[in-house]
Amino acid sequence: MPNGILIIDKPAGWTSMDVCAKLRGMFHEKRVGHAGTLDPMATGVLPVFIGRATRAVEFASNSDKEYIAGLKLGVVTNTQDITGDIVEERPVEVSGERLRRVLEQFTGDIEQIPPMYSAIKIDGKKLYELARKGREVERRPRPVTIHALELLGWPAAGEDFSLRVACSKGTYVRTLCHDIGQALGCGGCMSSLRRVKAAGFTLADSITLEAVQKAVDHGEGESLLLPVDAYFAGLPMLVLKTAGAEKKVRNGASLAAPDVPDGEYRVYGMDKTFLALGRVADGKLATVKSFFPV
Repeated sequence: MPNGILIIDKPAGWTSMDVCAKLRGMFHEKRVGHAGTLDPMATGVLPVFIGRATRAVEFASNSDKEYIAGLKLGVVTNTQDITGDIVEERPVEVSGERLRRVLEQFTGDIEQIPPMYSAIKIDGKKLYELARKGREVERRPRPVTIHALELLGWPAAGEDFSLRVACSKGTYVRTLCHDIGQALGCGGCMSSLRRVKAAGFTLADSITLEAVQKAVDHGEGESLLLPVDAYFAGLPMLVLKTAGAEKKVRNGASLAAPDVPDGEYRVYGMDKTFLALGRVADGKLATVKSFFPV
């Protein structure tokens, strides 16, 4: 059975779930999940976890992300991106210094009011369902962190601004573009979005759906899958030295690790099979999540 991670370069016009459905068919595997939803208009890095690797989705979804976003000034839409209905247009007179000062205001720990066109639920109803009915409800601001917000050069006349955005989980880049436009006094919306990093993976790690389909057609699809421990590559490796220790980890029991520093580890069996994500504290190793073959 296929087990592993694919970093898909999501095409425009596809939902993240569309991509998962396509891969379910390709690999004949029901267990397929993604880390970090991308709107249909967005492209770029979409980590997809297949088979037993889906157990890592909960960790990958919490990761920081990085985007290249198009910012169209002078236009306000009901969805905060270019796909929505225009609700206001204003003249744009923005100097470089003014824009840089505003970008600084949105760098660091900030609060965002989630857009109405989002999947967040309030009183059991998804906001976008209410928005489509013409309703707007009060939303509480949510804390997010913008690690970096950089203007990628000054555009030529008639072109949109391009921003590099490195941010925490839960950040709405289209809301960021909308709020920047409001702060500038001319309004704005997101005109394009390409995710260049998610869950520690970049565009250099990605592959197109067409390339995956070609490999599957040639019986080579599974060769594209990254092992699940690739996601945890930044953690130190801990190899168990006895069959007894390995049995305990496989059974989910803790074991003594008196000489191991506190922290999280990739835990492997004696044959270097990846078994679990583990955490050592006070001389004991406990399993955070098991990944071993069953």
